Amino acid sequence: MSNEKIQAGLEKYNASVEKAIARFPERANLPEQRLYTPLDIEDTDYTDEISFPGMYPFTRGVQPTMYRGRFWTMRMYAGFSTAAESNKRYRYLIESGATGLSCAFDLPTQIGYDSDDPISEGEVGKVGVAIDSLADMEVLFDQIDLGKVSTSMTINAPASVLLAMYIAVAEKQGVPADQLKGTIQNDILKEYAARGTYIFPPRPSMRLITNIFEYCSKNVPKWNTISISGYHIREAGSTASQEIAFTIADGIAYCEAAIKAGLHIDDFAGRLSFFWNAHNNVLEEVAKFRASRRVWAKVMKERFHAEKPKSMMLRVHTQTAGSMLTAQQPNNNIIRVALQTAAAVMGGTQSLHTNSRDEALALPTEESVMIALRTQQIVAYESGLADVIDPLAGSYYVEALTNKIEKEAWEYINKIDEIGGAVAAIEKGYIQKEIQDSAYKWQMDVESGAKTIVGVNKFQIEEEPPKGLLKVDASVGVAQCKRLADMKAKRDNEAVKSALADLKKACQDENENLMPHILNAVRTYATLGEICGVMREVFGEYEAHVNL
Repeated sequence: MSNEKIQAGLEKYNASVEKAIARFPERANLPEQRLYTPLDIEDTDYTDEISFPGMYPFTRGVQPTMYRGRFWTMRMYAGFSTAAESNKRYRYLIESGATGLSCAFDLPTQIGYDSDDPISEGEVGKVGVAIDSLADMEVLFDQIDLGKVSTSMTINAPASVLLAMYIAVAEKQGVPADQLKGTIQNDILKEYAARGTYIFPPRPSMRLITNIFEYCSKNVPKWNTISISGYHIREAGSTASQEIAFTIADGIAYCEAAIKAGLHIDDFAGRLSFFWNAHNNVLEEVAKFRASRRVWAKVMKERFHAEKPKSMMLRVHTQTAGSMLTAQQPNNNIIRVALQTAAAVMGGTQSLHTNSRDEALALPTEESVMIALRTQQIVAYESGLADVIDPLAGSYYVEALTNKIEKEAWEYINKIDEIGGAVAAIEKGYIQKEIQDSAYKWQMDVESGAKTIVGVNKFQIEEEPPKGLLKVDASVGVAQCKRLADMKAKRDNEAVKSALADLKKACQDENENLMPHILNAVRTYATLGEICGVMREVFGEYEAHVNL
């Protein structure tokens, strides 16, 4: 059919719409355009912009057969209380069919403090597992073969230390480092912009990241050395376009830092991974996944002149949107997570964590975790969504929305380039302000009723207080501190002192890769707090500045 015929039909349709609206006024806060036709994608070149799965620009997915050969990794995020308690949960998840682990660490661990530090009081084991030393890591992965499991660790500022502990545990299991598979988040720029668990200033933080790139490219080649995270940017209130734009801008900054440190783009780019949010608007999320792969492929090919196809592939882990879970009517969250799961799968994710129904209230119970895992399994085995590749490709709306999100993302990336890159944009407060403005608009829409959240601002009911929630008792912190003291009494403290002195000297030499020195300190059972304390002494601490 010619475009002229489509245009003529569209004009007749628009005339009929006026009569329909007179009878049934449309809802408020809807997208401006109500209908999409071939006219909306007439300028899209299939070969250049969409192409085929596993082929540049990877719009339709990074693997030729996607889930027809192997499902995404069902990587359930877990960690709470002590290493022993978290180990039980990990083994429960593996026995229940999870195909990868994802470690949540408590706040003291995330900001490089031991459990016995005064600043840690009241937070030990609360939002994740407490890891003070190699001894805790040994317990965390007891009876779990690190040669067979793929492990993701949500750790950023002290990522080098936790990775070193993981390598050391594998050594004790007899698993060589070159066989380890997994990911460290290791994305400090989004911490400055959206999340806040930073330790060191940007310059030494970027040094640690590039040190990990270099070390792993030679010694841990199957490890994903960074998970560049849009998840927390979206959780802080960004739009879908901002999520991928700000995250890819961070990715550009990491690549530039690695190249400046002497690495070649094709030596490390294939081990970069991304971390997306799966939000509630299913079709927008599918378009976001597709657009993000296209943008990254173009960045790697056109800006960095990567030659290997693997370097141009945006491989992504996804987590369903925690910020969209509600404390009211928590069982509604099961439906929300199912829709977000469908979006991630139709969008082509490589691994997925599904949140639990009660996470707006507390850490998830075993029953809630099982429902969340079964959600993935039902989508995988029963829904048919994994049976064909990129099933929404060719939808006039989805293709037009993919183009729109890509265009908006490029506008942000170009603006960040003008400012001087992601680091400069964060230092100037540009990225933070954009996220804050979007978050404010969302909240105002919810409070005004322009945006409906079922059970929150519409369809409310009287509810009894929730029962059976998982709580971490304060005694966990006391017991953890005792274990830490016992470990320190038994270790070779002279070896620890020597290893920390060696690390301090290495920190003072900007050309020295710190990973071997951190690994050496970890093997002596130097603690996370002791190692980060040495780096704090040399590098200093980052202080956020409010830009008014």
